[in-house]
Amino acid sequence: MGREKDKDGIICVNRKARFNFTIEETFEAGLVLVGSEVKSLRAGKGNLVDSYGRIGKGEAFLFNAHISPYAAASGLNHEPTRSRKLLLHKREIQRLTGKVKERGLTLVPLKLYFKNGRVKVELALARGKKVHDKREVLRRKAAQREVERTLKSRR
Repeated sequence: MGREKDKDGIICVNRKARFNFTIEETFEAGLVLVGSEVKSLRAGKGNLVDSYGRIGKGEAFLFNAHISPYAAASGLNHEPTRSRKLLLHKREIQRLTGKVKERGLTLVPLKLYFKNGRVKVELALARGKKVHDKREVLRRKAAQREVERTLKSRR
């Protein structure tokens, strides 16, 4: 109930993205949505796992972002994983196109949120991590947990 009254706030976060990718730069983009999608997002029914951005023909799109159908919309509901157009400035799209093509970077959505009543997505220009990099991150986290555990037990 309180979530519907909240005009600003995070809807969902793609936690896997920061583990699987090295984030180089972030962008804020608007999304072209239909009414039932916005209502579903207000209810917190969004998921960015396995979603990605792609640029083609001077336009940017978000693929595989799952927005659950809105229960009260009956027959006028939307397709949950349809591709959605991203609203970016022309210069931003041109800049992203160049970076994605030349450097082997990819567009990954990090979070979906409301800003001034509009749905926004935080996109990252990211480079995929190698398996050994991911293992190193896990080792560091485990070591940090162990240190915190021993400090806590001493107190």
